[in-house]
Amino acid sequence: MIPAMPAATAARQVSVTALRFGRLVAMAAVAVLILIAGVWASWRTAPYVMLTKGRERGTIEVTRCAADACTGPYTPAAPGAPARERVVIEKTVAVRKGRTYSVVVLPGSDEVVRSGPSGVLYAWVPMGGALLLASVVVAGGLRRTRLAGVLALSGVALLTAAFVMI
Repeated sequence: MIPAMPAATAARQVSVTALRFGRLVAMAAVAVLILIAGVWASWRTAPYVMLTKGRERGTIEVTRCAADACTGPYTPAAPGAPARERVVIEKTVAVRKGRTYSVVVLPGSDEVVRSGPSGVLYAWVPMGGALLLASVVVAGGLRRTRLAGVLALSGVALLTAAFVMI
């Protein structure tokens, strides 16, 4: 046996371990980045829907819908608050012409978002998608199937609840 062989084998084991560790770090970073992006996308409207105290709340009766937005008159919930002739709500499968929705006005604009349980769930839909995508990365890249299952089930539960509440 050549004396250099054990050293080569040890060096190979170190490089394989380093590559394995590098893959784990890279996949964990990708999964965390996906989850942060989901929170970031959800946080655009979530604080206005979840923390409604002190915010302008009311209802919108949808009268017109275009390709990406619907409009209608806004009636405030608080007595003495000003009504608005026209506010804009994002057009989704949940918004239909002729229906009335409870909404919260985004500060400094004429844009409104749905409030109540359906509004909260709808605000967190991007996070549900991020959970599903992160579960694939965790299962394939990190080989953590139980954690991936928990992430996937959480994402499916969130998306299903949002769909049912619409």
